[in-house]
Amino acid sequence: MEFDVFFSISQTPDAEGTCPDETTMYANYLEQLTAADELGYGVAWLAQAHLSTEVQKRNKRPVIPHWEGEVGLCTDFFQLALLSMTQTKRIEVGSAVLSILANGGPIAVAERIGNFCALQEVRGDSRKLNLGFSAGRFQFMASPYGIVPRNPLEEVAWPALRGQIFWEAAEIMLRLVRGDTICSDDIRKTILTRANFRSDEDWVSVQTANGNDCEEIEIPRRYEFEEIKSVPQEWDRSRVNMVIGSHEPTLQEHVNTFMPVQVFNLSITQPEVIESTHERMKTAYMGQWERRMMPRTVMVFLNEEEGLSEVEKTAAAQLESEGALSSYWAALEGTLDPAKVSKAANNAVIGNATEVAAQIRERFHPDDRLMLWFDFFRHDSARICRDMRAFMDKVVPLVNGSEIE
Repeated sequence: MEFDVFFSISQTPDAEGTCPDETTMYANYLEQLTAADELGYGVAWLAQAHLSTEVQKRNKRPVIPHWEGEVGLCTDFFQLALLSMTQTKRIEVGSAVLSILANGGPIAVAERIGNFCALQEVRGDSRKLNLGFSAGRFQFMASPYGIVPRNPLEEVAWPALRGQIFWEAAEIMLRLVRGDTICSDDIRKTILTRANFRSDEDWVSVQTANGNDCEEIEIPRRYEFEEIKSVPQEWDRSRVNMVIGSHEPTLQEHVNTFMPVQVFNLSITQPEVIESTHERMKTAYMGQWERRMMPRTVMVFLNEEEGLSEVEKTAAAQLESEGALSSYWAALEGTLDPAKVSKAANNAVIGNATEVAAQIRERFHPDDRLMLWFDFFRHDSARICRDMRAFMDKVVPLVNGSEIE
């Protein structure tokens, strides 16, 4: 089993009410990244965010009105990735996940990818760039970039249409990264049908807004342009590993018609969805599919602190997990739902080293690749570094070595 690490760089109060300033947040990240590099973690996955979460609370329809502080401080993945690689020797860097609808759109992202990889060649750094990409979780981060309904029809169709814009953007980005010369007429058309909507009522509302009962409604392209091609052109495409943040089966298949695109495991994904994705990607992936190509997100509440008995470590880890998970749901929804906290705990590993190892072996396939989230609603950087070390020193040998007694 392989082990990566996820960094949220989330400037929000933890269970103790601690909320570091921005400089401390970045310093903590670099301290933890350096430790992860020295300890042998595979990829450092960086959460991506845009625009102030605090300010969006003043919007007419805030999407996370109860969140304190900022969801994340990594607003330019490529700059932080370059800094991260200059500070480390072995660990790779990945985006988890970059919205290609915000911050300039798919054409800008394609150019940044090529530019970054070309400069990596100049630097003599052979490490891959792992580019996780998606439509983005929060609408307020994409709206200022023009990703909004353009007319009453699009307003009614928006829940489905926003996803179709991502289809369009993904094709544009991948074809430019591949090295194609394209114009907007080369890109798939957006045609809405009943299949795009959750209910007959939703579809009828869209047909009504369109002024007829046509079974297909073509939506004008979001991106209009004459022939373009990204520069630089001559960089080695094997230096980038594309990973899509979507569990939409047809989209996973579609992007793999352009170049190899792996799958990002989104937060809490049901086991049956994970297994069906693996089966589908065996034939859909442009290459030889392996389970490691879909990293699994896992929150880690490990306690191997000195001076505690094994029972005390277990109790302390459980208390730490409850505090972090309660803070998360209160920030996300403004209320504390014990059922959701309990469900989230089922997607975490909690306890001392022996218990955490047993939970991993029970829940995951031996060929899985886990993306470990140590800094979930936590700001004690020294403790996070100790936990990362304890995981590698005490948990990994039990997971990948002999049977647990």
